[in-house]
Amino acid sequence: MNEEASVGFHQMGLDDRILKAISSLGWRVPTPIQERAIPLVLEGKDVLARARTGSGKTAAFIIPLIHKILVAKQTAKEQAVKAIILTPSKELCSQAYKNILELTSSCSRDVRCVDISPQAPLPSQRPLLMEKPDIVVGTPSRVHAHVVAENLSLRESVEYLVIDEADLVFSYGYEDDIRQLLTYLPKIYQACMMSATMSSDVKALKRMVLHNAVILKLEESQLPEASQLTQYHIKCEDVDKFALIAALLKLSLIRGKTILFVNSVDRCYKLKLFMDQFGIPSCVLNSELPVNSRCHIVEQFNEGLYDYIIASDETLLFDPKEKPKEKVKQKKQRKKDPEYGVSRGIDFQNVSNIINFDFPKTVDAYIHRVGRTARGDNQGTALSFVNVNEMQMLQTVEEALKGSTAEGSTVFRPYQFKMDEIQGFKYRAKDAMQVVTRTAIREARMKEIRQELLTSKKLRSHFEDNPRDLQLLRHDKKLATFKKQQHLQHVPDYLVPQTLKDLSQPKRQRQHQQHKQGPSRGQTQYKKRKADPLKSFQFAGLSRGKKRKT
Repeated sequence: MNEEASVGFHQMGLDDRILKAISSLGWRVPTPIQERAIPLVLEGKDVLARARTGSGKTAAFIIPLIHKILVAKQTAKEQAVKAIILTPSKELCSQAYKNILELTSSCSRDVRCVDISPQAPLPSQRPLLMEKPDIVVGTPSRVHAHVVAENLSLRESVEYLVIDEADLVFSYGYEDDIRQLLTYLPKIYQACMMSATMSSDVKALKRMVLHNAVILKLEESQLPEASQLTQYHIKCEDVDKFALIAALLKLSLIRGKTILFVNSVDRCYKLKLFMDQFGIPSCVLNSELPVNSRCHIVEQFNEGLYDYIIASDETLLFDPKEKPKEKVKQKKQRKKDPEYGVSRGIDFQNVSNIINFDFPKTVDAYIHRVGRTARGDNQGTALSFVNVNEMQMLQTVEEALKGSTAEGSTVFRPYQFKMDEIQGFKYRAKDAMQVVTRTAIREARMKEIRQELLTSKKLRSHFEDNPRDLQLLRHDKKLATFKKQQHLQHVPDYLVPQTLKDLSQPKRQRQHQQHKQGPSRGQTQYKKRKADPLKSFQFAGLSRGKKRKT
């Protein structure tokens, strides 16, 4: 790639109010995708942009869109809906909506935006659409429903159509909604599509939506460079994964905000119940929870209230075009939100570590999970637990990502953890797992859903009047219905490997002292904690800050 002088935001001819908002966000120079896409959108061209997760794709289309709306406002005679932004999940809609609010902070009276993705009754959102906001954000099915209900008219005024995370639109089952929506659009409109991959679904969607589009494929790896993102794997049996995670967290070998990915909702609660017994607070994030709760969990995680999120991305693990035959025989399952996808697009901020507790089933799933860390200029670490059955998928991922590494180097570094040194944790993990039964998992799921439904619906009006209570609401409460095993929460000296005693001793002494005295005043208050980015996992025998020899 040829090195060219970077074009700044102030050189793109953008409205001063947009530049002021960009400055307040602390963005000094555009990212490569923003530098190339913004001028093309300003020229009125259709654009299909492929860039990796965390590269600033969303702002690349929002910034020129706001500018064009502001220019049109100078001669407009009446208020009208000018732009439709479609994303495949409610979380991504909420995120895009917040990004638009940030970028219109200096012109909020001139450019209005509405997010119609929340699962509220259509009539309740009608008044918002009757005001004809300039930008409407929603999922394809939600926008289509409002158009059919005649709450939203597109043919007379819409000039811009944007589809974010385009490679998920078909996989989330929106193909029919998109086809129907296109029949309500005017014959001439400008369209933009953003995607992290250039799959066959994206190409099919391109034929449906775009006209003579400019295709931007940035010559960059699908994940950040090895100097920014360190990827480890550790081979272990499935039963040893639990002992390993307990050891890593209780011995403070992993520091900073961490997302632990699993492959199913049951595994979410199994891991949470296990961690609860060791006194490790965590939040669960999956498709069964109400969207308000999911967005609130992400917000508070970004603000530093939680250190650990256990997330499932089970919607990425099946082919939606396949109709499973087994479903007829299965018992009635809890309703899951089809518009859920935590590993894709959601802007988790300052995530130091990604742990694949269950190795993902596809290469794309791995890329998008790991893409939650090492965003922007931040450092990040990814650690994957791999059992015998997952080794083949590990090799497939390594083969797919080989082009992004320096010649002669490997994608994954072996995490040389000495499993025999945590034998004591294996016994404790076995004790903890004895009470994490299927019944306990089922009860925990029901308890969590009841709590979050109560919070999401019945207390909504209370939180509108008392926003402070919403800030104090926590989602990392213990879910166990069985008797607590208090001895598991304290790590005695004989369990700590000799090489780690100097590293973990000071912190464990503080924890033990706090355990005897009770929580301090500062611990009981809601406060923003500064993230401690971790360049690499600490390991027995390595001093902090030194690089591992490979």
